Amino acid sequence: MRLQFFKYQGTGNDFVMIDNRDKRVSKNDTKLINRLCDRKFGIGADGLILLEHPDVEGDDFKMVYFNADGNESSMCGNGGRCLVAFAKMLGIIETEASFAAIDGPHKASVDSDDIVNLQMQNVSDIYQSGNIAFLDTGSPHHIVFTENVKDLDVKGEGAAIRYSTDYKEKGTNVNFVEKTEADDTFIVRTYERGVEDETLACGTGVTAVAIAAHNSNRTKVSEVKLQVPGGNLSVSFKADGNNYSDVWLKGPAQLVFKGEIEC
Repeated sequence: MRLQFFKYQGTGNDFVMIDNRDKRVSKNDTKLINRLCDRKFGIGADGLILLEHPDVEGDDFKMVYFNADGNESSMCGNGGRCLVAFAKMLGIIETEASFAAIDGPHKASVDSDDIVNLQMQNVSDIYQSGNIAFLDTGSPHHIVFTENVKDLDVKGEGAAIRYSTDYKEKGTNVNFVEKTEADDTFIVRTYERGVEDETLACGTGVTAVAIAAHNSNRTKVSEVKLQVPGGNLSVSFKADGNNYSDVWLKGPAQLVFKGEIEC
């Protein structure tokens, strides 16, 4: 079959988008999804996202996300933002959206300059120990606050943590974080499980970093700026002790190209 696709990116985190309301693509076709994400033999992407009819009354659509390895995965923040931009392009929404992902309901809004704001899940379970933190923002994230992030072997050090006995077979994403001279700004590099490499950005990762930085008193602001290799993102929230609510991830989401591929 010939399959129409759309390629989107959010701060360098890139995704193959497919309008799957006709259910042409099977969620169980791991080999196909893996091939479509392959950068040499397919389209090339960090992940693939299916836009489907909603299961929940009042929602605009449903998000089904797969890592580049072809397996359905936990929530992807930048992918969610790109899917909202995709839904707007398809005419499903105008400037606001409600949809469900694997981690539950989300709301979103689109600014006139291709900036998408995505509401993330509330967070209350946060582990902190010295320069290490762990929390789940729709996907699990191990965070290391360190220095000279630009010089780190993110793939090597990230894989060692991801496959360590602490996380067993489930694994985790790993973020290496450096605070800048500004109180509200952090530099982040992320190793993503499923991609098994460093990616240019990670939405759930920077969300976790912002909350962990505030929770450990590394910043006192409620809107944190994150510098990632692919650009800039921001995360805002309301904090009450260890409870973080009204969490919003904000950044660009743009169409790169569209086409058809023989499957």
